[in-house]
This record gives sequence, structure tokens and C-alpha cells, in this order.
Amino acid sequence: MNTIDLLESTLSERDKKRLQAIYAPTIVCVQPDDARRGLCILPDGEIRSYGIADKKSMTDPGKYVYLSSRNCGLDWSRVDLPEDTAPLINYGKIFPGKIVMGASVRVPWSGRYVCLAGIHEGEKKGTYAMLSDLGPGDENPRMVKISEEVYWDMFLPTVLEQEQRIITTGSINRGGNYSPTVFYSDDNGETWITVTLPSTPKHAPVWPHLGVRWQNNGAEPNLVPLPDGRLMILARTSLDYFYVYYSSDNGETWTDGTPSRFHGTLTTPFLLRLRDGRVILFWNNTRPLAEPNHEKTWPPVGNGVKNGLGEDAFTNRDANHAAITEDGEHWIGFREMFLNERRGAADFRVGGSGDNSVHQFQAYELPYGKILVSFGQHEFSRRTVIFDVNWLYEKHHAEDFTRGLNHITTHLFVKSVSDCHVWQGIPGHCAWNRTAGALLMPDPEGNFREALQICRVHDKRLVSELQGAVWNFPKGYLGEIRMGVYIAGSGIRVRLCDHWMNAGDPDAGLWSAFDFTLDQRILPAGEWRDIVIRFDTECGTAQVFDGERSLFAVSMRSAAPDGLSYLHLQTAAEAEDFDGTYIRSLEYRGE
Repeated sequence: MNTIDLLESTLSERDKKRLQAIYAPTIVCVQPDDARRGLCILPDGEIRSYGIADKKSMTDPGKYVYLSSRNCGLDWSRVDLPEDTAPLINYGKIFPGKIVMGASVRVPWSGRYVCLAGIHEGEKKGTYAMLSDLGPGDENPRMVKISEEVYWDMFLPTVLEQEQRIITTGSINRGGNYSPTVFYSDDNGETWITVTLPSTPKHAPVWPHLGVRWQNNGAEPNLVPLPDGRLMILARTSLDYFYVYYSSDNGETWTDGTPSRFHGTLTTPFLLRLRDGRVILFWNNTRPLAEPNHEKTWPPVGNGVKNGLGEDAFTNRDANHAAITEDGEHWIGFREMFLNERRGAADFRVGGSGDNSVHQFQAYELPYGKILVSFGQHEFSRRTVIFDVNWLYEKHHAEDFTRGLNHITTHLFVKSVSDCHVWQGIPGHCAWNRTAGALLMPDPEGNFREALQICRVHDKRLVSELQGAVWNFPKGYLGEIRMGVYIAGSGIRVRLCDHWMNAGDPDAGLWSAFDFTLDQRILPAGEWRDIVIRFDTECGTAQVFDGERSLFAVSMRSAAPDGLSYLHLQTAAEAEDFDGTYIRSLEYRGE
């Protein structure tokens, strides 16, 4: 029985209806640890999510647990593991206890369970394959040493059934250079071949950057079989895009890495192959703020950040995304799957002891075209959701703010303690506190409705005082955007983009496909106007209308090979503007 049929067999008639009713991403649980390799499926269809619960600080060992679901992730219960056991989770660092089998993958031709892990300390330091005929929960898994070196960021293996090959990825840091690494076994995990791939280029402080990013030149690679039979790896970089590698011989040799089409900086991609051959990419389609001059910033940062051995703040981990392909070349969706629910918190940096982000992923296919995906790190921000794959194919999206700001980004950053100090007992991992930027305010017509007001307020505590709003829509090459706009002050800059940027990013125009301004020179002040933008990325033009009246045309500033998926609005004020511009509604229709 294949995995999808197995999972369906666990469902009652009531649960079948519950699962079939899910469409857009719906939260089903908060997993007990960082997303990456804690999820697994057992032979009876039980889904487990391994992790550590009840941690009071970064140094607190907490309690090893797993969450269990016996109805495709709809409902979960917690199971505490024995005090003396320690399954390897995520990075392979273990607290005292006997190493036991945790999340692992079943090899269909042998029934054996396999996972790989790097153990960073103690007498077992090195990289191992863990083998078990019992699977998760086995208290005596056999450990096969692969290397004396410690490899990082190991994902659960992928099984190539036709070739009877087990294959997975990790990375190694030698002398400050990360190298993506492939591990494969043709004898059920008894022996392994290691293939080291070239590192990616390092980040250089080219304008608008005034300093270097944390140098992750090929970390956290993730692998998937493409529909055409090739294997593809996407690797984390410090640049503006993931790097991509291909293999046409099942992982034995690989192309040199090249920039992929996918934006992503210091974040982790995850690729899921569906039963019908389609592939879903989960990633953070986001761009961080430009790096400042770390010698002159206040508050100060450590020498590690100055030299590219750490990051001042992750300003691009508040939105995550999903896209799907049927051929490995043409991708659909680019949909914002989730926005960090704490993205505007004034105590964001110290709101916990870990990385309060929605990056890192792990996913499985469920029956009825549903997808189960875990993402995020800190308990405040990590989630497990279910959604319908058809949600990725939508071509229409609308927002009128009647459900608040749940689907839009408006926060601004406060100058905060930077760098990572958690190992000194100080909470906050490369994070800045936030405050509200654009706000929902009474509609100027006094109609008991609210509209989003984008202003500019001088506050020297802010990293940037440019208020804005960032809104995602399903990817399109041709499309129409309608906005209800009311200009009371200095107007707004309108950008159409293929990725998320911070609402207050002063450099957003540099990376936008289309960029223009709406102000009182173009539109009458004090009136609601129906602004229409019709864009065509293949022709490289956008037409802007006030209702049916043509205003002007705009030429593309940069290529968008996968079309557009974001509207970025930002104040056009050069100084304080308390009146600002109101946005009442947003609507997109694409082709």
C-alpha cells in the first residue's frame, strides 16, 4: 500500500470530510521543535513530530517528546519520551541520554528505517547513518559511521525506488567555506558515498550594502527528483538567490552551482515531490534590508558580524511561500503561505530565546490533494498547517481589511541590540524589535469602515521611518490590480515586485519590476479614486488608469522571469506627513 492510501485508511468518515474541507493554509498544531527533520510517517499511518518541549531557556535541556496524529494531522496528542532517551533532532546536538531512533524514512524494498545525523560533541562526535528495523522509537538503532567530520543540516533521506538508492544532503564548513554535500547508499544504508559540491560565491559589500552579510556560501542544501528524471539541489546562500545544482546520474555527479530563479537570503529551502511527479518548493521569497556599515552602527555588533561570521538581524524571515511545478521549469503560485504572527511585536527580539522566524520547512503529501507542512523555529512562530494543492493555482486575490492586517505586512524596525547573544543567556537571535507603521484608521468618508493609512512620522528610534504596506497575490505574467486610493498628503510610491521586501525598505525601488508615484500632481486630493494597473511582463509595460481614464504607462526596470507576485506601497513623503494616503481595497486578477 502506498503512503497516500495508507494515510487515507486511517481516516474515519467524519475526518475524511474534515480533511477534504481544508483549502487555504489552516493551522493544525504547533510542532515541538524547529522544522527540518522532525516529521515522519510510520507503517500504520501514524504521523509523528519529534522535538523538545518545556524549554525555559536556550541552555535548558527541556523534555524530549513527539506529537502524534492518527488522522492525517487533523488532531495531535503529545507523548513524552523516557527520561534517559534522546532522539537526534535537527542539528544533532544532544543533551545527556541514550541515543534512540527518532524521525526517519522507511526504505520500501527492505523495510529498514534510515536517517543521517552529525553529532557535534562527545565520544560519538562525527557523522552517522542510523539504521533500524523497528523505526522511530527504537531504543537500540545501529549507528554506521560515515565520517569523522561533523556534517550539518542533514535532511531526512529521499528514496529513489527504481534505482534502490537512498540519498540525502547536508553541508560542511571547512575554513569558513560551506560546501553542499550529497550522501548516497546502494546497500540499504550500510555504506555511503559522499559527494562534495562547489561552494557558492560569498557576499560582497556592493552598494547599497555597506557591510558583509553572514557568509553562508552553500549551506542547508535540499534535494528533489524532478519530473524529467534529474535531481535538483537548492542551497542557502548569503546572496539574493538560492544556488541550484543538477545531477543526471542519480546524484553521482553534479553541475557547478549557478544562481537559481528563486529569491532567498540566509534561509532554508525545502522541496517536496508529489505522487504524480509535481514538485512543490517551500521557501522565503524575501529580501532583507541592505547591510549597514557595521563599524558605525548603533547599537554596536561583535567582530563576528563585522567579519561575516554572524548576522546583525534577520529582516527577511517573516513571510514564507510555496510554488509548484509540473515540469521543473515553469513554476506556479509564489503564494504567501504564512506571515509571522508576531511580526509587529515591540518585544520581538526578547519574546523568546530562539530564532523567532517562519523559515525552515518539512512537508508530506496527504490524501485528497492536501499538503501537510511544518515551518518555523521558535514556539511563538513555528506552525504546522494543511492546505489544498489547488490553492497554489488560484489567479484571483482580494483584500478589504475587514479581517484586519492578517494578510499584509506593515511593521517597521526599531534600532535594537543586534547579533546573536543567546549563548550568553541573553534572548534574541539576530532579531530587531518592531513597531506599527501603516495603521488601520477610520475611512475619511466617515462611513464606519476602516482604511489603511500610510504616513511618515519622524522617530529617530526607527531604522527606517518610511511607512508602507506589502501585499502578495498569485504569480502572474499578465494581470490587473485595482486599488481604492485616497490621497490626503504626499502620496505613495507604487512598486510591483516578484518577491517580498520590508515595508520600510528605502531601497525597494531598486529591486522592483515597476515603480511609479501617485500624488496630488496626478490625482485629486481628498477623493477616493479607483486606480487600475494592468501589467504585462512579457511586453515589459504597465498601464495605469484612474477608473477608465488612462494616466500613464510605465516600463519595466528589471526582469521578472517568473512574473509578479507582490504589490509594495510606500510613502512618497520626503518629510513628516501625518495626513498620508489611504488604501481601502486591493484586488488582483491574473492570467
